Amino acid sequence: MKPAAVNLHDLTREELRVLAVRWGFSSVHAARLWRYAYVDGVGDWARMPELPAKFRARAEAELALALLPVALDTHSSDGFTRKFLLSLTDDRRIETVLMRYTGRVTACISSQAGCAMGCVFCATGQMGFARHLTPGEIVAQAVHVDRALRAENGGERLRNLVLMGMGEPLHNYDAVMKAVDIVCDSAGLSLGTKKITLSTVGVIPGIIRLADEARPIHLAVSLHGATQEERAALVPVARKWPLADLMDACRYYIEKQQRRIFYEWTLIEGKNDAAENAHAVGRLLHGQEAQVNLIPLNPTAGYGGEPTGREAARRFQHILAEYGLPCTVRQRRGIDIAAGCGQLAVTRA
Repeated sequence: MKPAAVNLHDLTREELRVLAVRWGFSSVHAARLWRYAYVDGVGDWARMPELPAKFRARAEAELALALLPVALDTHSSDGFTRKFLLSLTDDRRIETVLMRYTGRVTACISSQAGCAMGCVFCATGQMGFARHLTPGEIVAQAVHVDRALRAENGGERLRNLVLMGMGEPLHNYDAVMKAVDIVCDSAGLSLGTKKITLSTVGVIPGIIRLADEARPIHLAVSLHGATQEERAALVPVARKWPLADLMDACRYYIEKQQRRIFYEWTLIEGKNDAAENAHAVGRLLHGQEAQVNLIPLNPTAGYGGEPTGREAARRFQHILAEYGLPCTVRQRRGIDIAAGCGQLAVTRA
C-alpha cells in the first residue's frame, strides 16, 4: 500500500530542507517550494515552474499541499467579518474567521475539532471533543486567510492571528506551538510573535510550560468568575484546575515572562456582571500586570443567558479602572453569522 502523503504544512522549513536532501536534491529546491507555498501563496503544483521537473514530481508524489476545501464561505452584514467552514481530510469540519478592524486584519483559527473543556456558554464546548488538529491543519487556516486577503485586496497579507477559534490550544500544545513556529518563519508567512495571541480556559500545565519555554506570543486567560464556585459553574475545567492554582500559574507566567496577561470575562446579564462581581475581579487581579477584556455574551443554542447591556458593561469597566486594571469592551463582530466569540460550532466536528 502506498504511504499517505506528508502534509507540506506539517513541516518546518528545516524539516522540508532535510527531506529534499534525503531525496537527493539540493536544499535550494526546498527553499523555492517553501516560498511558493507561503510567500507567493501558490497552492497548485503546476504553478511552480522554477521547481525542476524531477523534484516537483517527487514532491507531488510524496507531499500534499493540503489546502482545506471550503464547505461554506459566509459574509457578515457588519461588513467586517467573514467565516469559513473548512473540511478536513477525514470529513470533519472546522471554522475559521477573518475579522477586520481599523488598521488591521485578524484571523481567528481553530486548534481542535470540537473542545473538551465544556464551557457552558460556548457553542464549541457544547459540541464536545472530536480530535486534535495537526500542525498542518492549524497552519493551513492561516494560509487560507492569507490567500483570501490577497484575492480580496490585491496583495494584502495576514499580519495578526488569534488562537481563539474552536478548541483549547493548550490541550493540543505541541501541535499548536509547531504551527506557531511555522507561521512565524521569516521566510514564509512571517507573522510577528507580538501579533499572535493564544487564549486558554486555564490549562495550568500549558501556562507553566509557555512561561518556562519563554514563548513570546501573547497569553489570554478566560476567567469569567472571580470565585472558585462561580467560575466552576461556567467553566467546568475549573474543578480540575482551581482558581487559586490558576492565579498562582498566571503570576508565575507574568514574573517569568515579564509581560502582562490578558484576562477575558464574558459578561452575562444577572450572572457575573454586577458591581460586586467587578470588585471581586479587581481584588483578584490587583497588583498583577494584566488587562481585562470584557466580552458581552454572544448567543448560542445551548445556553439561555443574555448579554450584559452597554451601561452595565461600562460600569464594570469603570470599577476595574479603580483597581488600576486596564480594561476594554470587546467590539462585537459577525454575530449574525455566528462568528463571534464562543459561537463557533459545526454539526459534526
